[in-house]
Amino acid sequence: MVVPSNLPRLGILALDKMKTGWIFILSYMCFLIPLHQAQLPSANISDLSFKNMDFAMSLYRKISSYHDKNIFFSPLSISTSFTALLLASDGVTYEELLKGLNLKQLEKANQPELIPRLFQLLHENITQSGSLKLDEGMALFVHPEFEVAKNFENQIKSFFDADIKTVNFTDTKGSVKFINEYIKKKTEDKVTEIISNLDAETQLMLINTIFFQGAWELPFNPNFTQSYPFYIDNYNVVQVPMMIQEDKFYMMDDVPLGAKVLKLPYKKGVSMLILLPNKGMDYTVIDDEITASRFLTWVRELQRTKLEVNMPRFKMEQSYSLHHLLPDMGMPSIFSNSANLTKLSKDGGIKVSEVLHKAVIEVDETGTTAAAATAIGITPYSLPRIFTINRPFFFFIYHEDTNTLLFMGRVIDPTQN
Repeated sequence: MVVPSNLPRLGILALDKMKTGWIFILSYMCFLIPLHQAQLPSANISDLSFKNMDFAMSLYRKISSYHDKNIFFSPLSISTSFTALLLASDGVTYEELLKGLNLKQLEKANQPELIPRLFQLLHENITQSGSLKLDEGMALFVHPEFEVAKNFENQIKSFFDADIKTVNFTDTKGSVKFINEYIKKKTEDKVTEIISNLDAETQLMLINTIFFQGAWELPFNPNFTQSYPFYIDNYNVVQVPMMIQEDKFYMMDDVPLGAKVLKLPYKKGVSMLILLPNKGMDYTVIDDEITASRFLTWVRELQRTKLEVNMPRFKMEQSYSLHHLLPDMGMPSIFSNSANLTKLSKDGGIKVSEVLHKAVIEVDETGTTAAAATAIGITPYSLPRIFTINRPFFFFIYHEDTNTLLFMGRVIDPTQN
């Protein structure tokens, strides 16, 4: 997009970082000046989680319709960032965001702050035990001459515990250093040098961070990892490091779908759910059948059984230009000159010009030090069933108590970053 040099620029950046290994997500949104100018909620966090999951599945299908490659993103990151935009919007833009994010049914006319309050409650529920390492944070970096509406500022402080920082963006090098240091600190020195340059006319940046650190409840022994074939399709086969684990796991068969589901728990309430299409089943057919309702059915019908799990070690990085995808999902006006973001600034006349989402995941053998747990429930002379992930599969990383979908992805070729 070509922008007149005399027009001020606003940017929003969301960063998520997770360890499985470790993962980080980066979402970047730029706003430009266009050429013209607690009450207990009636809905609950389970409703919010379900709606967020349905939005995630819809976004997944939109992304998958463009290519047949690996996919990975954070629904929670995107939903949280756009909820902040919901607080800034009004009119048609507000209505489009509600519908596009699949949150319309949660809105109550007499509770205008219901949805951000639900996000606040969801965060508190996920982290209430104190044992799960999942830190969320938001920061608003504001140019000294840009006036943010006081109500919007109060709301993001109240619902997202946002830090408000004053940054002189005309000093581009100083601003880059300051923001990178903030991100580095929020991600415990794991993510550095996220921003390499800034436009001197930037007026505002909103940064959302999520840092999750987990370990397998039943770790894979790296001494057992071997090279195995992974069948991308009928014509392409790659060799991958296949991790091997034998224990009792939860799994189920989705017979109508033609796929099997395996749960691989992390410690402290987060699990990865693997959806493996049956041999000969086209994964693109399954794309259209993945829904929030189906996900909850998988979780509900899991049964404990003895398994030998063969899973590829993989690492990948994915980036998406969401401003090319979200207009087709019912949110066009926020990216146009008719955007109504008047609750963000008294000046009004701003729009979202760019939304970039970047995700990186690394899955390896790393797990808990309680290695003896790998032997629990194993009968020496009983042969287990084998769950071999040697063809394209889907995965979902979720918080178990709330069924909140933190990350989701599709692995077509585990050797491709």
